[in-house]
Amino acid sequence: MPEGHTLHRLARLHTEYFAGGPVRVSSPQGRFADQATAVDGRYFDRATAVGKHLFHHYEGGLAVHVHLGLYGFFDTHLVPEGQDPPTPVGQVRMRVGAAPGDRVTRDGVAGDGSVHYVDLRGPTRCEVIADEAVAGVRERLGPDPLDPDADPARAWARISRSARTIGALLMDQKVLAGVGNVYRAEVLFRHGITPFLPGVELREQEFRALWDDLVELMEIGVETGAIHTIRPEHDHGDVPRRGADRPRNYVYQRDGWECRVCGDEIALQTMEARTLFWCPTCQAGRPR
Repeated sequence: MPEGHTLHRLARLHTEYFAGGPVRVSSPQGRFADQATAVDGRYFDRATAVGKHLFHHYEGGLAVHVHLGLYGFFDTHLVPEGQDPPTPVGQVRMRVGAAPGDRVTRDGVAGDGSVHYVDLRGPTRCEVIADEAVAGVRERLGPDPLDPDADPARAWARISRSARTIGALLMDQKVLAGVGNVYRAEVLFRHGITPFLPGVELREQEFRALWDDLVELMEIGVETGAIHTIRPEHDHGDVPRRGADRPRNYVYQRDGWECRVCGDEIALQTMEARTLFWCPTCQAGRPR
């Protein structure tokens, strides 16, 4: 499942592509067709994100709420001025296309009148809601490390009273919004904290260090489009299990491999129905 940095990156890009002008919204698949008509042709105000939720905000107080879930993703097309967009292939739930004009992205590639289109495939949720309902979604979630106005004390209040493990709490979107399996595994390793430590036993300064690290790591993810967690002194240039084009990790999906720091074998087990990766030596208990 895409983690929070992916949605925040999409929000920034979609704002650059579409904000300030009318857009065409359709549903080639048909499942979103009736709702697409409610926003088709409206001015696109901005895109925002919280946790793993993305919102397209339109004039008139409407928003499209997207949750990618396990299989959802966006395809992006840049179409030269005067040309038709590519014919949708497969199950495209929603297509958004900017009107031709003077749109300029951060790299300037669309300054020639080219038009961006984005195709949404396989989301868990894609629905038109009132802008007021966006606040309701946000209120159900914990603080988001990528929100500069987030209050980490809200998360600490829940963690410090909970007997659940910190490994489970970090994945609970009602506690922290946007943290997924990769960031959970990597940030706990970076701070030498066992994922089995009950939240009530975590010290406040340990939580603050975890939060600050998540803020920094997830912002790197927004800027680069990938998760990077390894400190330079631990990056040995090895090929990741998921392929040479993927970022290298400390423990995530490295079960059975040697720990980059101590050489022990990375362990794997299930925690609350999600796969957990950790180093039994480096994360034996309290932080190093």
